[in-house]
Amino acid sequence: MRIYNLLILFFLAFFFVACEDEKTVHFVLKIDNNEQKVSLNEVIEVQIQAITGKKISKVEVELQGKNFTFEERNFQLETKNLHLGNHSIKAKVFSDKNSYPVEANVLILNNTKPKVYSYEIVNTYPHDPNAYTQGLEFYQDTLYESTGQYKQSSLRKVNYETGEVLQKINLPDDAFGEGLSILNGKIRQLEWRRYKRGFTYAISDFEKLGYFKYQESQEGWGLCNDGEVFYKSDGTDKIWLLDAETMEELSYIQPTTHKSTSTRLNELEWIEGKIYANTYQKDGEAIINPSNGAVEAIIDFRGLRDLIESPQKDVLNGIAYHAPTQRLFVTGKNWDKLFEVSIVEK
Repeated sequence: MRIYNLLILFFLAFFFVACEDEKTVHFVLKIDNNEQKVSLNEVIEVQIQAITGKKISKVEVELQGKNFTFEERNFQLETKNLHLGNHSIKAKVFSDKNSYPVEANVLILNNTKPKVYSYEIVNTYPHDPNAYTQGLEFYQDTLYESTGQYKQSSLRKVNYETGEVLQKINLPDDAFGEGLSILNGKIRQLEWRRYKRGFTYAISDFEKLGYFKYQESQEGWGLCNDGEVFYKSDGTDKIWLLDAETMEELSYIQPTTHKSTSTRLNELEWIEGKIYANTYQKDGEAIINPSNGAVEAIIDFRGLRDLIESPQKDVLNGIAYHAPTQRLFVTGKNWDKLFEVSIVEK
């Protein structure tokens, strides 16, 4: 019995020492920048600090899916081919045949200030002032529009020159329509947040084909596509890449300027290899590089809202590009006009 009790005491002591060792912080990952910010093309200076005096044999690092191995406690990480935004540097520090996880966050900013553009009005067309515009996109020569508000949301096919609604279906009263985009003969329309899902329709007759669920993104705001994948905004600092068939969220980019990440990006449009994005409640569009999230330019659309006569006029929201003629159109929520514009540098 005495030996049995000694064994119990031994294992209890071992258990408590092991638990205490797990709680002990042996290493800390530090970025050699108090603000933990770097600009694109700069290097991230990383230090592994040994708190308890343990020796380091090697460090394995993961950043944005890329893996690196270092044999020193101080090392550099290149940012040239990385996505911008907030990211986590995760590492395993190897010491005495054990490994210890450490982690730190870094904000990678763009290395250039966004260009600023203005606009000129080319043409003005009528637009339904009762349409709370959430999504706008051309398919061939016809304009498709998604409108929002509970009990007022709809999907529409519109003659952009006259404003006539050629075809329309209403969403359920408890659904709040958001962005839309068309690919492979299907219309994809987002719903805001109540059900965390979007709708799929046939382009030919608006037949409802089903739903697609949101995953990590919690809301639906804007939607566009590049012919291969969809891009979806959700009101956060992320634009999600979605599989064209399953609408599964594959990855994301974070639109980022030289100062910060951008949030509340709303209606999206794919234009000549870039993502154009309305910023909710702002009279402007961001032009975003989809490869890394860099906000390369801002279009200042101030003044357009002053030309709207409808008393219920709301914010700018709605951008559509007619690729065959390279014509750009913008409107807003409850605007009575659709503007064809050209973009000019300030």
